[in-house]
Amino acid sequence: MKVGLYFGTYNPVHVGHLIIANHMANYTDLDQVWMVVTPRNPLKQKDSLLEDYHRLELVKRAIEGNWNLKVSDIEFQLEKPSYTASTLAHLQEKYPAHEFSLIMGEDNLRTLHKWKNFEYILKNHSVVVYPRVLTEQEKSEAIQPPIKPEVYNHPSVNMIDAPVMKVSASFIRRAIKEQKDVRYLLTEPVFKYVDEMNFYKS
Repeated sequence: MKVGLYFGTYNPVHVGHLIIANHMANYTDLDQVWMVVTPRNPLKQKDSLLEDYHRLELVKRAIEGNWNLKVSDIEFQLEKPSYTASTLAHLQEKYPAHEFSLIMGEDNLRTLHKWKNFEYILKNHSVVVYPRVLTEQEKSEAIQPPIKPEVYNHPSVNMIDAPVMKVSASFIRRAIKEQKDVRYLLTEPVFKYVDEMNFYKS
């Protein structure tokens, strides 16, 4: 089975994430997309980052009933800090019959050459890249470096023209704190859970 790994903090998981995951599961040669929830770094606590369990639960509720999509807590079980190359190696050993690909936005591809053991990733796994539309805040925070030619032109890198939404989890968190209505940016089960648990309101 061909599995695409879509890593994220999912804080919270929103319709933008789900559109990408669903597109990859339906319009590429991937059989399934596993949404891998990345754990909190104990050395870098962020007040706005929900506990691992809650973010995992949000993704579970968001994709319930869609067999193409699956949530994974694999990195919760691995040594911290977790590195993508190590996670890929662990999963390949655990599921030798599966063929794992890495799903990422174009912004992450720009810095892939700085990742630990990025050569291992490119040698052993395909990388499926979707276009990334930066929000105004993201544009102001960083100058986007060009993608290294040796990465962009690598045979393992596949650029996909997927639909993207110009929405971010940070925008949603800020909107909730300001008591704005975000119900159309989250699936109904996610919206209900966030509202019932009073997440991001303070």
